[in-house]
Amino acid sequence: AIVDPGLAAAGELLGTAPAVSEPAKVMRIGAMIRTLLDEVRQAELDEASRDRMREIYEQSVSELSGALSTELREELQRLALPFDSEAPSEAELRVAQAQLVGWLEGLFHGIQAAVAAQQMMAQRQLLEMRQGALPAGLTNPEGADAEGAEKHPGGVYL
Repeated sequence: AIVDPGLAAAGELLGTAPAVSEPAKVMRIGAMIRTLLDEVRQAELDEASRDRMREIYEQSVSELSGALSTELREELQRLALPFDSEAPSEAELRVAQAQLVGWLEGLFHGIQAAVAAQQMMAQRQLLEMRQGALPAGLTNPEGADAEGAEKHPGGVYL
């Protein structure tokens, strides 16, 4: 079964193992792959250019693999299958690069979701700590009736 890269990243970020050990590297490679995809769409490539694009693609996948957790690395290797020994067609290059760009975008969205979830958890914990640190109030403060409405005005600040 193919795991959604966003969900995998979110799960790993909320756990103990980091999903991405080198986020800046992953971002740089992702930006490069997106730029290459745009170039492949706009230009006709001869066989030598397609060979070079294949080498760049395969090197990019290899570099990305080194910056990912084991689970994400295995997923990437299942999805980014190597090309045949001959030069891939322009269409094959476009499909492979588009797939990689889509996978990386899913990974980035998952990381963003995990960070947002971590921030929400931290805010909730901080709120709980603050509430726990406040002294417990009286059940029926002096000067209030059973419904909690004051019979006479309180202090100047409240």
